[in-house]
Amino acid sequence: MNRHSIYTKMILFGCAVSIIPLLVLGFFSYRKSSESIQSHVNESRLDSLNQLRASMEQLLRSLDYTMSYLINTSLVQESVYQDLNYRKFDRVNNLTKELALLKSPITKVDDVILASYVSNWLINNQGLSTFDSFKFKDLLVEFMNKEEVTSWIIVKTDQISSTYHSSFNCEYSIVLAKKTPYLSAEKRGIAAVTIPACHLADIINEPSASDIMVLDQTNRVLIHPQHDKIGARLDELGYLDSSELSQLEGDSGQFLSKNHNQTVTYVKSPFNQWTFISFTELSELTKESRDIGWFTFYVCLFIVLGSIGMVWIGSRNVYSPIRSLFQDVVQRVPEGKKEKKNEIQLINDHFRDMFTSISTLTTELGRHREQAMSLFLHKLYMGTNKISETENKLRLFGLQDRLLPWNHMSILTLQIDLLEDTRYVQTDLDLLLFAINNIIEEMVPQEERLPTIIIEQTHVILIGSTETDLNAFNDAIYNLTERMQSNIRNFLDLDVSIGISLPFNNLLNASRAYREGVEALKQRMKLGKGVIIPYFSMNSGNHSNVYFYPKQIENELIDSIRLADEHRAHEALHQWLSEVFQKEREPHEYQISLICLLNELMILMQETGIPRKQLAGEEQSLYEQLLQMYISSEIETWFRKKVIAPIVEVYRDRQKSTYHNLSEQIIHMIENEYDKDITLDECASRLHYNLFYVSNIFKKETGVSFSEYLAMFRLNKAKKMLIETDLPIKDIAERLTYNNPQNFIRYFRKLEGITPGQYRKIHQNRQE
Repeated sequence: MNRHSIYTKMILFGCAVSIIPLLVLGFFSYRKSSESIQSHVNESRLDSLNQLRASMEQLLRSLDYTMSYLINTSLVQESVYQDLNYRKFDRVNNLTKELALLKSPITKVDDVILASYVSNWLINNQGLSTFDSFKFKDLLVEFMNKEEVTSWIIVKTDQISSTYHSSFNCEYSIVLAKKTPYLSAEKRGIAAVTIPACHLADIINEPSASDIMVLDQTNRVLIHPQHDKIGARLDELGYLDSSELSQLEGDSGQFLSKNHNQTVTYVKSPFNQWTFISFTELSELTKESRDIGWFTFYVCLFIVLGSIGMVWIGSRNVYSPIRSLFQDVVQRVPEGKKEKKNEIQLINDHFRDMFTSISTLTTELGRHREQAMSLFLHKLYMGTNKISETENKLRLFGLQDRLLPWNHMSILTLQIDLLEDTRYVQTDLDLLLFAINNIIEEMVPQEERLPTIIIEQTHVILIGSTETDLNAFNDAIYNLTERMQSNIRNFLDLDVSIGISLPFNNLLNASRAYREGVEALKQRMKLGKGVIIPYFSMNSGNHSNVYFYPKQIENELIDSIRLADEHRAHEALHQWLSEVFQKEREPHEYQISLICLLNELMILMQETGIPRKQLAGEEQSLYEQLLQMYISSEIETWFRKKVIAPIVEVYRDRQKSTYHNLSEQIIHMIENEYDKDITLDECASRLHYNLFYVSNIFKKETGVSFSEYLAMFRLNKAKKMLIETDLPIKDIAERLTYNNPQNFIRYFRKLEGITPGQYRKIHQNRQE
């Protein structure tokens, strides 16, 4: 299957139409689902952080509220203004009990500190001591110096907690510090609770907890599932670059860290401004997308394979009639035309050539039809048609339906009077006849006439009418002829005369009507030019007495004699006598026809150089002998022996010496001009012989007709060129005057059984 094949293009087009939209749909479906999944995951992450923030805030707010409540009690408020020692055991004990309320499994508190900076005392998990003796007093002083009343601070556990070794060894603790008295402008002491960061990390214990953490306002890690990362800055841990930390603004948000290939989700707590942040690897986000992508890929692949199979089967079924048609066409296409053309182009070219041939053939048929119709009408007017032949030709030419409604018919005969004293010369005669013919056919509707023909420079028109009244029909015919004369005079500046036959209603009487029209025209000798002569004004209105004379058969008889074809001459003579004697005539009228025939034969005798005495002998003249015979068989025998036989003998003797020379000349013309449109008519014209005569001589000498001899000579030339040259078959066909190479190929295959291309290959293989 070559790249130009329509089958290939059909499959490719079908695949493109079915697969490309599917791939586009699959791609956008995958993209849309991926975006939807990513959006869902991001929303899920944000919801998780909000839930974590809410849980953490609930715990821290509970601790903050509890601590605020304790430091605002009267016991704590009074105590910060007093000096406490062991002597005030009850108050110290009560304070210790109150502070112990902050420590519970829920609050995760490890140590509780209540100190009076002014009164120099401090209570914690170790009991009562002086503020100055507390080794972490500097940190508490730092808390006292802060502007905020309440502070959330991360510190190392061993720098604040007195119970470090008992608190899960957490390196960092989160401290909630509150100045007291809470409502007084002068702060005398401080209360603080420590929460090991490890304990708070348990709150975010989930499958992906390693990616969730809590930061303070300085982006320092407060809570992380991995305890060793608590206390470090976020950029130091490598989660984000320092340039990306600026994106952690606002109450919440999400952004993509391209450098670390992860999505960052964060939520800020309005309670203590902690930042709850989550890091999600893009691979985790795209995991479900990849699963959907692979599922989409396999589904699309399955559909694509199914589409290809359906396209292949459908294209094969659709292409099947094209293949059959193509295979029929390609056998008739020359090799040169097959190059770089697909099936449709070859079929199109073939049909175009075929339509061109059909158009040419239709034109030729139309021309031949007109010629055949003219010949039929000519024979009809001459009276040589048989009744059955006339009926068949009327049906063949579609004239029968036109004649049926006609009640009356008449024949008009029109002739140009004189060209002298006009602006025309004799060479313009053919054009004038053609122009007059057009004028007549434009004036008379087609349904009211038969086609106009020209017989010996006389226009013959058969007019028919549905008019039932004979007088009205005659008036209409006369008015029509007057208008014809007027139009021809106006358009061509010519005078014409018109003869009108008597009306008739049977087409078989057309020959008689034609002779009446011709006889009417002869009245110009006494009436002058430019006249209209109805035949009813002659012969007392009776039909013509001009009888039929078979001129055409006479011509065939003379041609047969010239060809020395005695048998054919006898047949023509018999036919001529039958045509003459079958007409009802007076005896003297038969003799007139016989004398006319004898005159023509006497002229032929003079052409051959035969003396009259040689034919007639010393007895009576031929005319006298003929007039003394009255039986048709006797007359036929006399013509054969006395007239035809001697003339045929002379022509036969002459032909023996001239036939061979004439055939040789024609063969010489064929050998020199086989590559031209040479015809037998052209050869006969050059040799100054009759076409019929030359055709018969050539066939007698060669055994074949001129066209057969020419075709065989061209075929032999074609074989020689196929073997001895590399000319394309198309060029060979053109050299042999074939307008269509297909005709040459068909003719060659008909005679040789193989195509020209196959013939050339066979002989090339033999030479190798």
